Amino acid sequence: MAAYLYDRLVAEDEYRQRIRRHRPSSLLPLIAAAAARYSTPERPQPWLKSPLMKYTPWALADAARVCLAYGTEYQRSEATERDLLEILTAYSSLKEPTLHGTDEPTVRLRDFMMRLGGEQGAWQAPEFNSLARTAALYLHTPFPAHRQPRCMVPGWDTELFGCPLPDYVGTAQLLWGCALFNVGRFDPAIYDSPDGEKFSRAISRETVLSVIERHFATDVASIKATEKQTVESLVRVAGGKAAQLRRFTYNPLLGRPAVTGFGPGLLCPSPQLVWRKATPAGIYHTGREHFGTGFLRETGYLFEEYIGRQLRLIPDADVVGEITYRVKRNELLSVDWIVVLDDLVLLVEVKSMMPTENARLGLEDGVAETDSKLARAYRQVNSTSAQIDQRNPAFAGVPTDRPRQALIVTLEPFPIANANLPHVDLPAADIPTTVVGAQEIERLVTLTDTTPSALLLERAADPLRSIWALNECLNGHEGDRNPVLDQGWAAYPWATARLPAASDALQPYGAGTRTQ
Repeated sequence: MAAYLYDRLVAEDEYRQRIRRHRPSSLLPLIAAAAARYSTPERPQPWLKSPLMKYTPWALADAARVCLAYGTEYQRSEATERDLLEILTAYSSLKEPTLHGTDEPTVRLRDFMMRLGGEQGAWQAPEFNSLARTAALYLHTPFPAHRQPRCMVPGWDTELFGCPLPDYVGTAQLLWGCALFNVGRFDPAIYDSPDGEKFSRAISRETVLSVIERHFATDVASIKATEKQTVESLVRVAGGKAAQLRRFTYNPLLGRPAVTGFGPGLLCPSPQLVWRKATPAGIYHTGREHFGTGFLRETGYLFEEYIGRQLRLIPDADVVGEITYRVKRNELLSVDWIVVLDDLVLLVEVKSMMPTENARLGLEDGVAETDSKLARAYRQVNSTSAQIDQRNPAFAGVPTDRPRQALIVTLEPFPIANANLPHVDLPAADIPTTVVGAQEIERLVTLTDTTPSALLLERAADPLRSIWALNECLNGHEGDRNPVLDQGWAAYPWATARLPAASDALQPYGAGTRTQ
């Protein structure tokens, strides 16, 4: 049985050499077909139905990466489905860099969990929420009146993408949908098919091909060059010389997921990486490359406003924006949002932060880097809570007769931020404080079988559940559709495609749509 082909730990070099036995022209199409087969958006974690549960999207994406970056056509054999299963089994047996090291057990566990979250977390995000959030954030959320945009001026999206944002996302959806239904392939000849006119009415051939060329397409030489830069950067990171860390670093297919040179059109070895280019995280990085850090700063301004829009969906909630207050001669700012409910006051601090590569590597620098960013949010929460307790006049409208909690909302989730594991200079929270991602807020505000405050109060009272990710406590609850996300989805050319049911949209891995 393949499950026992590697009844031992596998070294990085052995895994790489197992892939290099085969010609990329033979192995890569097998990987792409398998990735499409086990990427059904309507079904959470479809890889659980794969042979021996080895066809995980992260394993397939890494096998494709190694195949492209290190493979050769010279004197190599044809690959079979059996070979692919053996490769994926080898991946699942790769040595863990530090879990069996000499650090304190809790430190080793923390580092392992950070790597696990970085390796697998992004693959479990719901397609519908992630893509709908792009338009909801960048198109429909007004820029703060007290801020002056320098990057996000009218026409910024056309400058960045070569087309309006909806067409950019629509192109990603088309490329993704075609890859899912055509064993990983996209062929522009679909525009010459009987349905070509329908495609043209949604997005023109010229726009699709231009956007794909500009943002999605790549070749083997470019992937090899990017991989070389990534590996060279890794060895310069403190603690980054372990070969087993490579798989946690940047995959070149994340930036350019469609490869030329493998038959007609383009081959997408990992179709899920196509739609991820069109999520807020993908836009964030694309915008940074073009506009610089100013784009990141302005995304942060928009994200604060976006979370405010979500919080206002809570029935009977009084949502108060950032409060300016004075302490002696100093003028200070509160958390971004204060939500007053009948049985809870919720302080909400918003940070447009995402796990960095150092964090995904699970190294000490990554822990310190993450905690330093979260520390600012914790201090803001503690300061605001203290001012409410001290009855600062600026907070006169905030009740003091009910429990108080805080949420720190990040653009992308930090899977173990709430776990009781070692941190680096992270302040103690004065009130129950939970780090959550945008998707968790989108689910929380649409609950129908309980209230957000009831769920949060129950969670805080449970010593075990209080250190879980909020998503784990949301699972099993019923909720309504999120109108902010539905409005975002409606902006896209393929908006008439089937939307997931409300109950599906609330699931942790979500339900996407397929291009019809």
